[in-house]
Amino acid sequence: MSHLHHKAYDTLIEPLQEQLTGAARWAAKTGARVVVLFEGRDTAGKSGAIHAISEKLDTHQVRTVALGKPTSREESQWYFQRYIAHLPAAGEIALFDRSWYNRAGVEAVMGFATKDQVHRFLEQAPVFERMLIDEGILLFKYWLCCDQEEQEKRFAERAENPFKRWKLSPVDLASRDKYDDYTKARETMLTATHTPQAPWTLVDFNDQRRGRLTLIRDFLDRLPDTDVKVPELKLPKLHHHADKERYGVLSPIPPFADDD
Repeated sequence: MSHLHHKAYDTLIEPLQEQLTGAARWAAKTGARVVVLFEGRDTAGKSGAIHAISEKLDTHQVRTVALGKPTSREESQWYFQRYIAHLPAAGEIALFDRSWYNRAGVEAVMGFATKDQVHRFLEQAPVFERMLIDEGILLFKYWLCCDQEEQEKRFAERAENPFKRWKLSPVDLASRDKYDDYTKARETMLTATHTPQAPWTLVDFNDQRRGRLTLIRDFLDRLPDTDVKVPELKLPKLHHHADKERYGVLSPIPPFADDD
């Protein structure tokens, strides 16, 4: 299947994003708490998928959670502890750009966690997620799939593009020789944590645009009925002429000069 052209993608994503706004209204009205995990290899397209979901939504309601390296204090905590603080309250949607599954992925492959720590995580994760679901949280877990040939193209693009070079970290570069190791780690993770109450969904992201559409469609289809009538809003006319800005203490800086 050929890669989806951006014009076709723009046409197809618009109605899905409109449905996402409806889902956000539903969450706000019902007090639903939604957690979506985005996992996958480096360059798979996690950030782009999250942006496609959140782009048109209220940032006060829909939050992206992308945690950095844990502090020494956080390293001494129960592993799941720092993630708990970022779970949603009523009416909120939390989108995790990587999640507690770091332990089963990059930490396991790169040796940042011991075998005992990884084993303990794989035992505790289903129990932890069972607790979230019993609490009423709606949990969705997505793994974004990407062949190594496509991954290499994206690494090269990042290396050549000054606006994307910041995305290349030493860990990313080291991962190039560990593609098969990541595959084995993923399969081990799926065996332990693909449960009836918290299943994984794998999405082909070799074509990132098509992958985003596939993921969003699946996410929307798995939500409860989110049809919430949009309240009618009429904007009354002003009863006076529109005012212009007035300045006393300070004035705006000179506007950007258009060389054209």
